[in-house]
Amino acid sequence: MKNFPERVLVQTTPAGEPVAVERGGRQWLVAEEPLRWFERINWWERSARMPRGQGRIDVEVWRVQARLGRNPRSDLATLELERDQMGGGWQLRAWT
Repeated sequence: MKNFPERVLVQTTPAGEPVAVERGGRQWLVAEEPLRWFERINWWERSARMPRGQGRIDVEVWRVQARLGRNPRSDLATLELERDQMGGGWQLRAWT
């Protein structure tokens, strides 16, 4: 598994579940039901100060299996995505 924080574009359902990930100009479509969990982080490792109004920081993480485009013969890739709770963006944490 390669670990690298990288900004990606993620399309979601109205409920917030990822359905597609765009990375490097290529679109990966989620092919299996994604898995979601939350992690507690040490905010001081990411920022000089704690965000206003928050007593703790939890990070939303999704693990998805996706295929390149609409090609049913494309191998499944496993992506670990983290949602930025402050800005609403997404970061790719791991890719296998």
